[in-house]
Amino acid sequence: MCVRHPDRRTGLSCSRCGRPACPECLHPAAVGQHCVDCVRAAGNRVPRARTIGAAKPYATYTLLAVNLVIFAITALQARSITELRSSEVFTEGALWGPFMASGEYWRLLTAGFLHFSLIHVAVNMFSLYILGRDVEITLGTARFVGIYLTSLLGGSALVMLFENPLAINAGASGAIFGLMGATLVVVLKAKIPAGMVLGVIGINVVLSLTIPNISLWAHMGGLFFGAAAAAGVLYGPELLPAAKKNSRNAAAIGWIVMGALIILALVLSVARAQTL
Repeated sequence: MCVRHPDRRTGLSCSRCGRPACPECLHPAAVGQHCVDCVRAAGNRVPRARTIGAAKPYATYTLLAVNLVIFAITALQARSITELRSSEVFTEGALWGPFMASGEYWRLLTAGFLHFSLIHVAVNMFSLYILGRDVEITLGTARFVGIYLTSLLGGSALVMLFENPLAINAGASGAIFGLMGATLVVVLKAKIPAGMVLGVIGINVVLSLTIPNISLWAHMGGLFFGAAAAAGVLYGPELLPAAKKNSRNAAAIGWIVMGALIILALVLSVARAQTL
């Protein structure tokens, strides 16, 4: 008799548990046939795939839009697309030592959304479009935004420490270099040959050294802080055995690392500003 239908005679049985079952209660399996109860039990034990990535790079597109809108505003105010320093928005947001010394610390962030010319913003936005999509889809929107902001502030911090305090600095290139660093960490974590990524980084470092009026320290700061933030996300959980057993603990490690890097960037910048 079928275990689920006692009124039905059957010569069949579940190849998993061995209980008799009628054809209605059996499902074909890779080996033999399984009853409804065994199929349900197996389904409950199947591990569900998890991913930290994003389906669509919405944050990348949002950052592109924000940068382009701000550029349009500054271009309208300056009545130029080649020289925007006369724009009020640019003046209030660019990174400049004397203004930082007076306590205008927001410039560490806002400078990363300003650009000097159409070519400047075009190059940075093209790079953001290429790098940002891959990093965001791989690591997820929240982590991507965290790495982007960490890189931006890290670039501003090294500008404050090592650049001429009277030089005006602006641009998203520090954050862009941070995405290069994050891409390198992702490639290394995936055990993919990193030659191409290292080549791109190397070429951009050489360009930073040879082309006039480019902030090398913004690039180096962004690269270091971005790579460190991505390493915290991808490698940090492996350092703590407890994090491996709990996905929430694992995610928290990355955020702790990014938070520590942001605090470091702010402390270094403010300390330097107070000495100007």
